[in-house]
Amino acid sequence: MVLPAKTFEIKEDATLEWIHGKLRGFREEEAYEPEEGDKLTLTTEIVDLKLEEDLLSGVLLKDFMRTHLYKRQALEAPTTEEAPFWIRPFKGRTFVIVMAPSVARGVKKFLSNHVANKLSEVLFGVVGAITEVRIPDETLQNLHESNPQGTRLIWFDDVDIPSVNKLCLAGQGLADTGLYKDYLEHGRIWYVVFSVQKRGITVGITRSCVVTLFSKSTSEEFVNYVTEDLLDLIE
Repeated sequence: MVLPAKTFEIKEDATLEWIHGKLRGFREEEAYEPEEGDKLTLTTEIVDLKLEEDLLSGVLLKDFMRTHLYKRQALEAPTTEEAPFWIRPFKGRTFVIVMAPSVARGVKKFLSNHVANKLSEVLFGVVGAITEVRIPDETLQNLHESNPQGTRLIWFDDVDIPSVNKLCLAGQGLADTGLYKDYLEHGRIWYVVFSVQKRGITVGITRSCVVTLFSKSTSEEFVNYVTEDLLDLIE
């Protein structure tokens, strides 16, 4: 199972109770008229809202038109994507975790960013009240070097070697290799795939706080990892 999730931060002051009240019952409709066929109504709505002591969860459902080929003809058909989300206060800040399922190429990023912007719109009337967050590359470096045998993959970006955009290392014991030390001098760690021993899972983390689960696990266990371990890494 491959589950990607992206973490954002609510920059405005808001309690979970207030957020729950603003999101409850949200639904908007958009008329869509295809070139052929009847007019459709596409909806965006929030369902399955659940408020616990320190966690608010829900699912954003969004309809859109997808084009597919049938006997060499491009046909449009409505489809609905689901994006579960969780809102969690943590050390005086409030974070939003959006889980985008493995769907068509290019949709995962759109879906997670769209959910953040839509929640910002619904809650505060503007886009931008919910923003992206970052994990420092030094933190990813320390995360890897604290357990180098658990690291499976490292990507470097901001490479200063002419005509080289990214560098990659794969394998075990990467902290002990000359290439690893050399790459650190020429670039910054962008993405690390490693084993979380205490949870028995393998995850990949980017500086933009996108986390991908590569192990068999439940959504609840994955979210527990994000809310209990990952939020501590955010700058």
